[in-house]
Amino acid sequence: MATEKPLPGSTTPKKLIDGSLIFITLVAVVAGIAVYVTHGAGAFWDVVARETLFTGALVPKIVAGVIMASALPFLVSKERIQALVGPESGMRGLIIATLAGAIVPGGPSVTYPLTVSLLAAGADLGAGIALVSGWVLLGLNRTLIWEFSFLPADFVLLRVALSLPVPILLGWATRKLYQGRDV
Repeated sequence: MATEKPLPGSTTPKKLIDGSLIFITLVAVVAGIAVYVTHGAGAFWDVVARETLFTGALVPKIVAGVIMASALPFLVSKERIQALVGPESGMRGLIIATLAGAIVPGGPSVTYPLTVSLLAAGADLGAGIALVSGWVLLGLNRTLIWEFSFLPADFVLLRVALSLPVPILLGWATRKLYQGRDV
């Protein structure tokens, strides 16, 4: 019998029910009970209906983000990802990860699966931190559509200029802190 080859970017399976799921479930149940007790059944069911609709709108985005991110290791070789944003990619890799984070469209449903996929496919933790930080601090979509629409241009440009080195510094610090350690 032939041994099955692991899928590119595959990682150790995660538990379906873990501490974080139990914690968030308990918080949700307590919050639901608090709404029911303090505001009545009508308010409770209004919240349930509204959040069910929100979840229904969010789930397809999460699924699309996970599928896109899962396809990455099939489209780009591990060697290429390591060369671009792996542990030996140096400052160039952190800059690439920061810029990738800045231009990633969409929200967390795209960014977080993409980051996990890159990490599983050979990117190092420093590049992952730079990518997520670049998305948070430099998100091009938010900057162009929201910030320039509401804030003075010099304010936006100063904020971007001051934020620009932060993801790179965070990635560099992460590499130094975790140097030689398997994470």
